[in-house]
Amino acid sequence: MRWTVSIRVAVLVAVAALGLTACGGGGNDQPAAPSKGGAPIVVASFNFTDSQILAEIYAGALEAKGYPITRKLNLGSRELIYPSLKSGELQFVPEYQGSAITTGFGQDAQKDPGGEHDQLAKLFEPDGIGLLNYAPAENKDVYLVKADLAKEKGLGSISDLKKLDKVVLAGAPECEKRLSCFQGLKQVYRLTNATFQTVQEVGPRVQQLDSGVATVIPVNSVSPVAGDAKYVALKDDLGIAPTENVVPAVSRKVLDARGPDFANTVNAVSAKLTTDGMRDLNARVDSDGEPAADVAKDWLSQQGLA
Repeated sequence: MRWTVSIRVAVLVAVAALGLTACGGGGNDQPAAPSKGGAPIVVASFNFTDSQILAEIYAGALEAKGYPITRKLNLGSRELIYPSLKSGELQFVPEYQGSAITTGFGQDAQKDPGGEHDQLAKLFEPDGIGLLNYAPAENKDVYLVKADLAKEKGLGSISDLKKLDKVVLAGAPECEKRLSCFQGLKQVYRLTNATFQTVQEVGPRVQQLDSGVATVIPVNSVSPVAGDAKYVALKDDLGIAPTENVVPAVSRKVLDARGPDFANTVNAVSAKLTTDGMRDLNARVDSDGEPAADVAKDWLSQQGLA
């Protein structure tokens, strides 16, 4: 798989600054007792809450089955993680199918989870990386409006925003240029009444929405605010945002060496992950201040997986 010059430069700088041989973000990298033998499996995460919780969940489930695990959490973006996954330094990363295709490989994603899974598997294959089953859980952009406005104006989908005289979308800077965000509203939904306002953080975006300065805001589907009854998530009826089902990306060497029991353990976790459930876990970390490792351990216990 060809990697761009800019990505290679970014990776060299990032590796020099951070060092992948050290555990990021203060996560526990002490391997469990290697009752199944062999070298520890290196489980990594991106540098945001949802990814860290997922890595802890998968790592904990594998440890409960006797697999030795080393955690490398909170490492950073795909530009840093992908080359190390490709080289085998990292061996297991919980991914998100749509973003892996569009950001990791620069391709347009299929519009359904099964199609994305097949597409991503083919993209990863030359680098010796395999995919296990994808989960029902998604971490994708959803577009929120206030519930009272939705009721008053009959807003149920993004297309319904055409009913309004003016639409202000408040989002992170990159949203303005992305077809899956503001450009999608302009080019795909053809909202001639839409303008963009840069608001980096979710909290201030919600404040803008509450005050009426913004009409609609993008948030992650696993964000606690996405489940708040004060807001309505508009249906993406023209499909500008790819599906973002969680999927474990795993070194093919690990999959071959560890066999069906390993794959079955991971797939059993994925089968129980839901968007609503991940939203609750994220709230426990981001809002309540609980450590991701504790939240993951609790979830595994409740699901009978540890």
